[in-house]
Amino acid sequence: MSSVSEGVVQIGKLLVHIAENGHSFELDCDEYTLVEAVQRFLESASGIQLNDQLLLCLDMKLESQRPLSAYKLPSEDQEVFLFNKARIRSNSQRPAPEQAEIIEIQDPPSPSPSHSPHPLDDALDPALKALPSYERQFRYHYQRGHVIYNRTQVRYEACDRILRELKVQERALEIAGGNLDHYYRMILQNYMNFVKCYSQQHQSHSNLLVNFAKVIEKLRSCKLLPALQTSNRKCLLDFVKEENLQKLVEDCSSSHVQFENKVSEFKHEFGELKCKVENLFSSKAAFHIRELEATIKDHQRYLIEQKSIMQALSKDVNTVKKLVDDCLISQLSSSLRPHDAVSALGPMYDGHDKSYLPKMQACERAIFSLLDFCKNKKNEMNIFVHIYMQEIAYSQFTIKDVRYKFSVFTEALNRQNDQFEHLKVIRGIGPAYRACLAEVVRRKASMKLYMGMAGQLAEKLATKRDAEVRRREEFLKVHSSYIPRDILASMGLYDTPNQCDVNITPFDSNLLDIDISDLDRYAPECLVGLSSKNEKHGTSKGLYSMSNDGSQSTEFEENAVDSSEKYDSDDLVEGSELVEIAGTSKLEVENAKLKAELASAIALICSISPEYECESLDDSKVESLLKNAAEKTVEALHLKDEYGKHLQSMLKIKQMQCESYEKRIKELEQRLSDQYLQGNKTSVDGDTSNFALPTVKPDDSKSEISGDGEAHMPHVSTEAMDEVSCASSSLHVKLELSKQSKGFDENMTDSSGMLNPQLDSSMLEPHHDEGHPCDKEGKDGGMVLATSSMAMSMTQPLNALPSETAVEPGLDSKISADLVLELQSALAEKSELHSAIAEKSTQLDETETKLKTLMDEVAKLGRELENNRKLLDESQIWQKKRQGKG
Repeated sequence: MSSVSEGVVQIGKLLVHIAENGHSFELDCDEYTLVEAVQRFLESASGIQLNDQLLLCLDMKLESQRPLSAYKLPSEDQEVFLFNKARIRSNSQRPAPEQAEIIEIQDPPSPSPSHSPHPLDDALDPALKALPSYERQFRYHYQRGHVIYNRTQVRYEACDRILRELKVQERALEIAGGNLDHYYRMILQNYMNFVKCYSQQHQSHSNLLVNFAKVIEKLRSCKLLPALQTSNRKCLLDFVKEENLQKLVEDCSSSHVQFENKVSEFKHEFGELKCKVENLFSSKAAFHIRELEATIKDHQRYLIEQKSIMQALSKDVNTVKKLVDDCLISQLSSSLRPHDAVSALGPMYDGHDKSYLPKMQACERAIFSLLDFCKNKKNEMNIFVHIYMQEIAYSQFTIKDVRYKFSVFTEALNRQNDQFEHLKVIRGIGPAYRACLAEVVRRKASMKLYMGMAGQLAEKLATKRDAEVRRREEFLKVHSSYIPRDILASMGLYDTPNQCDVNITPFDSNLLDIDISDLDRYAPECLVGLSSKNEKHGTSKGLYSMSNDGSQSTEFEENAVDSSEKYDSDDLVEGSELVEIAGTSKLEVENAKLKAELASAIALICSISPEYECESLDDSKVESLLKNAAEKTVEALHLKDEYGKHLQSMLKIKQMQCESYEKRIKELEQRLSDQYLQGNKTSVDGDTSNFALPTVKPDDSKSEISGDGEAHMPHVSTEAMDEVSCASSSLHVKLELSKQSKGFDENMTDSSGMLNPQLDSSMLEPHHDEGHPCDKEGKDGGMVLATSSMAMSMTQPLNALPSETAVEPGLDSKISADLVLELQSALAEKSELHSAIAEKSTQLDETETKLKTLMDEVAKLGRELENNRKLLDESQIWQKKRQGKG
C-alpha cells in the first residue's frame, strides 16, 4: 500500500482498531495514501463493507477522498478506530460468541522398548535391565511436562490477547462517548438558552394577560391634561381602539396556552434525552478491565511454577542418563553395583508421577479456567459494545432531531413575541405618558437653569468691566499730570470697555404649564407598575420638598454643592459662588438643578423596559446582593469609626494647644498690664508743672497716625489717658490741646478700624466705659478733658513728654512693641487653631451625612430585594395554579 513520490515522504505504520471486537491491524503506508485505500484493505482483512466503515481519529472523521496527511497520519502516537455502521443500527443482530483460535498440542506417546531399544534391555541382571526403562520413563515425563507447559503458555497468551482487545474496545467506547458528549454539550447549551429566553417571555406574557384588565382601568381612569384633551381623546385609553382589545387578548391567550403545551412536550422529550445520555455516560461494562488484568498477572505464577518443574525434570533425565552410561562402562569392569542405582531412581520416579506431573496439570487447568473466564468476558464486552453503540447512535439521532426543532421553536418564540407586542404597547402608554410629563418639567427647569447661568455670566462680565474701568481711571489719574491729555487721547488711552449684553432667544415656548408637583396629579405612579417605584419616588419627593422648604435652607445648600458638581464640566459659573441677580438667585438656580435631576430620574424610571418586572432573582443572586450590601455596610461603619477616632485624637491635640496658647496669652497680658501700670505710676509721680507739650500740626498728626497707626495704637491705654488728663494743672493748656487735636480726633475715629481685629477686646475698650474720679469735676469740661487726654496720650509715643517724665522711653517702647508682637502672633495661632477645629468638625458632619445616606441606600436595597422575592413567590404560585388547572 505504500506509494513512492519525489521528495521526503513520511512513511510509517498505521494502527487501526476494530471497535466491535477489539482486533487490530497494522498497515504500512505514507502520508499520501488515501483513506479509501486503507478502507479497502480493512474490508478484505475484517470483512466490514466499505460503505459501513466509520473511521475516527480522536474526534475527527476520516473522509474517503482525503489523504492521511490531512489528519497528520501516519503517526506513532495516533490510532484509528473503525466502527461498523451496520452493527449500530437498531435492527442489527447481536454478535455471535467469539471462539479463540488455539492450536492443540497432543501428549507424547507412551515409551516402549520396541520404539527405543537399549543395550541393557538384554542384560541378565534385573537391575541393569531396569535402568533403560527408567531412562525412557524420565524422558517421557519431561516430554509430557513440556507439552503441558506449551499448552498452558498458548492459553495464557490467548488470555493476554483478549485483555488487549478489551482495552481496545474500552478506548473505542471513550472515543464514541467523547463524540457524543461534544454534540450533547452543544445542544444542552442551546436548550438552556432557549429555556431561559422562553421562561422570561412566558412570565412577561403571563403578567401581560393577568394584569391587562388593571392596565385598561388605569388608562381609563387617567384623564389627559385639559390642554391635551380633544373631542375624541379624554383619557389615556383613547389612544387605542378599545373595541379590538378583547379579541386581541383572546387571541394572545389562546396562542400563549398552545405554545406553552408545545414547549412542555419539548421539555419532556429533551428530559428523556438528557436522562438517557447521562445514564449512558455513567454506565460501564459488567466487569472492570483493571480487575481482569490483575487476575491475569496473578495467574502468571502458574507458568513460573511449571518452568521450575521442567527444570527439575530435565535435571532428573540427565541424572538417569549418566547412570545408564556409567553402567554400560562398568558392566565390563564389574565394579559398579546396579542395585544401588535402581534403588536411587525409584524415589525420583515416584516424585515425577505423584508430584511434578500432577502440579503441572493443575496449573494447566487453572489457565484453562482463566481462558474460559476471559472468553466469557470478551463475549459480554462484545454485546455491551454493540448495545452501547446502538444507544449512542440513537442519542445522536435524537440530538439531530432536537437541533432541528430548535429553529422551529425559536421562530415560534419570535412570532408569539410579535403577537404580544400590541399588549406591550398598551401597557407602555402609562409609563410613556408620565415620562413625557416629566420631560416637560425637566426642560422647563433646564431652561430656567440655562437662563440663570446666562444672567450670572452677564453679572460676572459686568463686574470685570467695572474693575477694568477703575483701573484705567487710576492709571490716567496718576499719569495725566505728566503727559498732555491730547497725547493720551492720541494713544487711545481714554477709551472704555463697552457693556456686554447677554441675550438668549426664547425657546421651549410651547411646553405645558406644569410643575414637578403636578406629575402625580395628572400621571400617578401607578401607571408605571414598578414594584420599587414608591420607595424610589419617595426619596425623590423628599429631596424636592426639602428644596422648596425655606426653613431647611442649610441642608439645601449642602445638597446643592453635590448637585452642582455634575455641571462643573459645562457650567461657566462655579456652583459654590453663584451670584444673586434679578430672577436668577442662587436659590432659584439650585432649585432648578434639583428639579431637572428629579424629573430626569422619573423619566428614566418610566423609560425602563417593563421586561425588567419579569426578571426574577434566584436565591444565589439574592444572597450575593445581601452579602455585598452587608460587607459595604460593615466597611462603611468601620471607616466611620476609624475616622471618628482620628478626629477625636486631633481635637484633643488641638485642645491641648489651645490651652497652652491661652495660658501664654494670659501671661503676656499680665506682663503688659504690669508695664503700663509701672509707666503710669512714674508719669504721675513726676513734676507735672514743668510738662511742656510741643505744638502739633493736624497734618503732621494725621501723617504719623496713618503711617504708624498699626504700630502705636495697640499701646494706647485708656487708664493712662485719664490719669494724664487728671494730672493737668491748667485748664487753658487743656483747651489749647483740645483745639490743636480736633483733626487728630477725627483721624482717630477713622483709623480705629485699622487696629488688629485679633487683639483682645479688653485692650480696645473705650475710656469712658470705666469710672474715673476726674469725670466728676464738671459736665462742661468733661468733653474737653476727654479730648485733651486722648490727644495727650496719643502724642506721648511721639516723644511729646518732658525730660522729667520720659524715663528710658526707648527701652519701654521696645519692650512694649515686642510684647504686642508676641501677643499678636499668639492670637493669630489661636485663631488658626479654631478655624482648623471648625473645619474638622464640618468634615465630621459631612462624613456622618454620607454614612446616613449609605445606610438609607442599604435599607432601600433590602426593601427592593424583599419586594422582588414577593413577586417571585406570587409568580411561582400563579404558575403552579395554572399548571394544576392545565
